[in-house]
Amino acid sequence: MSQWLVLTIAMAAVCGVVLTITVLKERRVGKDDDPNETPDVIEYLTMMVGVVYAIVLGLAIAGVWETKSSAEDTVRTEAQALHEVSERVRAWPAPVRDRIRTDVNSYVGDVVHKEWPVMADRGELTQHSADLLDRVRADVIDYHPRDDYERESYQPVVDQVGVANGARSARADAVEPTLPGVVWFGLIAGGVISIGVMFTLQIRRSGRELLMAGVFSALIAFLLFLVWDFDAPFSRGLATAADPFFALFPHV
Repeated sequence: MSQWLVLTIAMAAVCGVVLTITVLKERRVGKDDDPNETPDVIEYLTMMVGVVYAIVLGLAIAGVWETKSSAEDTVRTEAQALHEVSERVRAWPAPVRDRIRTDVNSYVGDVVHKEWPVMADRGELTQHSADLLDRVRADVIDYHPRDDYERESYQPVVDQVGVANGARSARADAVEPTLPGVVWFGLIAGGVISIGVMFTLQIRRSGRELLMAGVFSALIAFLLFLVWDFDAPFSRGLATAADPFFALFPHV
């Protein structure tokens, strides 16, 4: 099922529940009920609940957004490092240069066409891609420069292979969701409480109140969806794409 369809259903369901409860509650209110009798302390507590939950939700969104941005930077770093390896071996003999470039292309092709779907479906990296990157590292390390000109480019190539390997490890760390279950419990419970406090203010069936109740509950559902989506940068609706690899290796 599409992530956006799930979001639409969730937001519609939340709005429907809130509006249904409001209508049913209104039918049970007696004629002598006065909505102006809501104590000031309840209004103050309602405001504080909203403020506290807004802070917590904002921190959660900021945290998962940073995680997603870091994942995008990691992909960009890995692609750029491998591109540098392919370019810097230009000074090396043709057989060595061609073998390294072929192995780099094989690794990139395996990552974008085979490993990426595995990351999205199972939340893990593949051993085959790791073996291909080890082959690139062996190609570089096993080569012995013949003169000073090749020695000048040798260490930078080795360093770029290390950068690519480090970026791959960081990508593996970013595959799994980062928010623990207790945080999700707090976010969901806070959302329920924030929506529930509307009923302490004796919300009625007027058009304005129903509209604001529906919009507010839909907003809470949408923000929780963003937290859930950004928490797994490579496997959900707004997943981090392999665009840097395609941009630097258009032939793979």
